[in-house]
Amino acid sequence: MKQLFAVIGMNIRSIPQRAGMSIATITSVAFMVAVLLGFLAMANGFEKTVNGSGSDDVAVFLRGGSQAELNSVLAREDARLIEVAPGIATDENGDAILSAELYVIVDGIKRSSQTEANLPLRGVQASATDLRQNFAVTSGRMFEPGAAELLVGEGVIREFEGFDLGQTIRLGNNTWTVVGTFSTGGSVFDSEIWTDLGVVQNLYQRGSSVQSIRARLTSPDAIEQVRTYIEGEDRLNLDVTSEREYFADSAGGIATLLKWVGWPLSIVMAIGAFAGAWNTMYSSVDSRTREIATLRTIGFSGFTAFMGTLIESLVLALLGGALAILVIYVLFNGNSASTLGGGFTQIVFSFQVTMGSVISGLVLALAVGFLGGVIPGLRAANVPLLAVHQN
Repeated sequence: MKQLFAVIGMNIRSIPQRAGMSIATITSVAFMVAVLLGFLAMANGFEKTVNGSGSDDVAVFLRGGSQAELNSVLAREDARLIEVAPGIATDENGDAILSAELYVIVDGIKRSSQTEANLPLRGVQASATDLRQNFAVTSGRMFEPGAAELLVGEGVIREFEGFDLGQTIRLGNNTWTVVGTFSTGGSVFDSEIWTDLGVVQNLYQRGSSVQSIRARLTSPDAIEQVRTYIEGEDRLNLDVTSEREYFADSAGGIATLLKWVGWPLSIVMAIGAFAGAWNTMYSSVDSRTREIATLRTIGFSGFTAFMGTLIESLVLALLGGALAILVIYVLFNGNSASTLGGGFTQIVFSFQVTMGSVISGLVLALAVGFLGGVIPGLRAANVPLLAVHQN
């Protein structure tokens, strides 16, 4: 062990003698880990936003087989039949806590890139605020029924321009006034723009139709009562699911896609980082051939030469991984971004650098360091003793 620690210390102290190649290895590993962490931070943030959006005691009703709001069309009669379904919660007046909703896609301008992106303009009924967890009007006021007024989610305010309180904005052929902003604690709903349902139906010529109905359940288990009721009601052709399950199905796959994009890119970059580490360690062994042979002559084992070279490679890789983690955390963690969600509209979320992502990045870095150090380490372990006499 004394031999091993002595060789490791000597190798680490000699790294500055190969500063150029060592820095190149550290940088290539850092880029590789940074790409992985960036995609994982994006996926984690998106997943957290989506998972925090659903409620087990809120049911979402869509036309049978539609799977998404954009493809669903429901009639006014559907809402009336749902109101009297068993398992639907009521308020103090005995009215069902229910919101029939309709949204259209409008264009917004991203602050960062000045490019257009799709945003949902959602027409809602009064009970919509009671059906969203942690809903709060953060500035201004609610829109007035029948008026071309907007209540804008805080995610939209952060990422898109033109929606600040008091501003007038043109969406499609209509002019709107922003009268308030709202928050639901960072959920998907913060990426939406709300107005009165009747206004959207009228301005966009949708008649009395809606796309979805949300309703409060008396308990999460009551959804089975609702399903039984729908199956026995010939006038209804609806699919019903809990809101949590709805968001998991509609947007959860995007988070998985982001992760699977990040890993292949990082592995491709790992090949380059591996080549850099290999060249650096071969250079290290070549520059210390006489030194290694001398150590072998005075009794140091080939194993210590192997481990000294391998650990030097691991240290360089670990430095690259740590550098990437620091940069990504400082520059990206908590920053707001947006990407296309399940309804072909933007979902605003924040990057999340988690401990799991950090561990994944370090494991990938150490794997590159290990592979880059094994063969040069074997070469160091087999340096001939006669090399001590080389000039």
